[in-house]
This record gives sequence, C-alpha cells and structure tokens, in this order.
Amino acid sequence: MASKSKGKVPADQAKLEAEWLRIGISGPARKALVDAKLYKVSDLRKITLQELTDLHGMGKSSIARLQVIMKAKKIFFTTH
Repeated sequence: MASKSKGKVPADQAKLEAEWLRIGISGPARKALVDAKLYKVSDLRKITLQELTDLHGMGKSSIARLQVIMKAKKIFFTTH
C-alpha cells in the first residue's frame, strides 16, 4: 500500500482547489470548500454566510478574504 506524502495534495484535489489557492485561501479552508462542492467564488452564492462559517476548517481570515472578493465581483450569499 502506497503512503501519502505529508503535506502533498493529490493532483485531482489540487485541480479542484486551484481557484482557492490562487486567491490565497488556507489549506484547511480550501479542503472545506472543495468537500462542500464549492469550487469557485461564484459557487458561494449557493450557500449562506452561516453555512460557510460552519464549514470545518474555515477560519476568520479566509471568510474575510472571500467576502472581499465576493463584494468586488458583486456576488452575494443566499438568504434561504
């Protein structure tokens, strides 16, 4: 059985995290976003701010960065 290299992200996971990495989101937050099937900033309109906050691995600085980018792109969280 092959062991995973510590700190390495599998290639398929890296592709899914690409936009988040490009905008400077931390590793745990990137993983949380991808696990929630959120692959790009525009996908954030599918969830509420509370749902984003509740994702395991999502920290305050990542949330703040995402909110700044969303505001610049005129993307808003859902209110459902």
